[in-house]
Amino acid sequence: MQLGEMLGITDRAISKWECGRAMPDSQLMLELCDILGISVTDLLNGEVVTMEKFNEKSEQNLIDLIKQKEDADKQMLMLEIVIGVLSSVILFSMVFVAAFLPMKDWVRIVLIVGGFIPFIIGIGFAVRIEQTAGYYECQACSHRYVPSFKSVLFAMHTGRTRYMKCPKCGKRTWQKKVISKD
Repeated sequence: MQLGEMLGITDRAISKWECGRAMPDSQLMLELCDILGISVTDLLNGEVVTMEKFNEKSEQNLIDLIKQKEDADKQMLMLEIVIGVLSSVILFSMVFVAAFLPMKDWVRIVLIVGGFIPFIIGIGFAVRIEQTAGYYECQACSHRYVPSFKSVLFAMHTGRTRYMKCPKCGKRTWQKKVISKD
C-alpha cells in the first residue's frame, strides 16, 4: 500500500506486478526504479543484474525480442490469409447469389457492389499486413528490407513472392517473403 501511495496507484495494480500478471506502465517505471533503488534493466529482468552478467543478459533480451517479433510476424501472415479468404468468400457468394437467383437488376448490382466493398477493404488490409510483417529478400544481392505499400500493392506476385525493385542494388527480381532480418 505504501508503494501504491508513493506512485499514486492502487495496491491491486502493484499486486498484479508482483504476481506477474501485468507490467508497470512505462511512465511509472523510472519513478518506481528510483523508489526501489534499481535500474530499469533490473526491473525488466526481474533480478538485479551485475556488470559481469550485463552483456550476457542484454544479448539474451535482444534475442528474445527478435524471436517475439518473428512469432508475431508469423501470426500476422496467418491473419493475412484468413482476411484474404474471408473477403474472397464474401465476394464470390454475393456474385453467385446475384448471378443465379431471380431478382431485379438493381438488386443484382447492389449485391455485386456489396460484395466488392468488403473484398477491396479486406485485400487492402491483407496487403498491408504482408508489406509490414517480415521482410522481402532480393534474389540478386540478398538484401532484406520492408518495401513501400505502393510497391507491394502494384507488384506482380505469386503467393508471397513479388517482382519488385531492390532499394539497395536497384535490380528488379522476384523477391521472396522471409520472416527474419538475417
